[in-house]
This record gives sequence, structure tokens and C-alpha cells, in this order.
Amino acid sequence: MNWYCDVAPGHPLHGPYHDTEYGVPVTDETVLFERLCLEIFQAGLSWLLILKKRPALNAAFAGFVVDQVAAFDDADRARLLADAGIIRNRRKIDAVIRNAATVKSLRESHGGFAGWITAHHPRDLDAWVKLFRATFAFTGPEVVNEFLMSIGALPGAHRPDCPVAIILRGADAPWNRGGIV
Repeated sequence: MNWYCDVAPGHPLHGPYHDTEYGVPVTDETVLFERLCLEIFQAGLSWLLILKKRPALNAAFAGFVVDQVAAFDDADRARLLADAGIIRNRRKIDAVIRNAATVKSLRESHGGFAGWITAHHPRDLDAWVKLFRATFAFTGPEVVNEFLMSIGALPGAHRPDCPVAIILRGADAPWNRGGIV
């Protein structure tokens, strides 16, 4: 997805995301969960739309705090489906709630979401997709690829000559010891 380095810089929404988040190693559970959810919501839509709706998505999904989202019930689902500020796709909303419960379960088995990623790294994209599909809902190849690139766990977020890539080569995360942006 090297084109992002060509079009994002200077754009009011793409630019800040490209420059400060995309490909940056992350271990914080809430940030990891938000990134996964944003990629799920993006499926079939433009990333610009997701960036525009990001504040509303964060408000609607309790800041993507895993314990809170995992506790969402039918009333929350109805509230979300009626919220014109977000992506009102029942399958995506259900996947986010289900995935919150899955992330909670990873705390016991792997010490959390970051520990789960670390335990399975490195893998090629096909192996990651199989693992995600066996573990999470609504995680096809594009969702998994973009999620893992966005957190610095798979290469390709930036062109090698992108100023952000140059900075990120020294970034440290359990799954990015060599700087794989």
C-alpha cells in the first residue's frame, strides 16, 4: 500500500494518521482493539470515510475500551444501529462486540492482545489470515493485512524512502525488533 505515502502527507485527515499512527508499533490493548475495529468498519468502504467517522465510532463504542464493549447488550446493538454517525452494519457491529470478548479472553491465555500477536509472530499474511479467522470475527485478508501493517507487525505500511518509514526503522515493539515498516 505504498501509495499512501504519496497521497496522505498534507491531507487534513490522512496526513496525521500516516505521519503519527500508520505502521507505528503499538502494544496498548485499547489502541490495538480500536485499530482492528476501524479496519473491520472500513471493509468495502474508503479509509477517508473511516477517518471522518472515527470520533463518532469512538464515542459510540466507549472509546473501544475492551471490557465496556464486551459488555454491550441488545440495547447497545439497537443504539448503534440507530446511530447515523457511525457505520451501521449489523455484521460489523456484532463482530466488534464479539471481538471485544475475544480480546478479553486473550488476557488469560497470552497476557493480552499484544501478547497474542507476539506469540504468533512472525508469520506470512496467509498464516495470519487463517489465525485471525479462527480467532476473530469479520477478519478477511484485507482487514488482517491492513491491521497488521497499521501496528507495524507486517511490512508495507510505508515506502522505504518515506520519512515516516525512516523514523520507524528504529521503533521497538515485541514483533518489530528489526523495524519492519
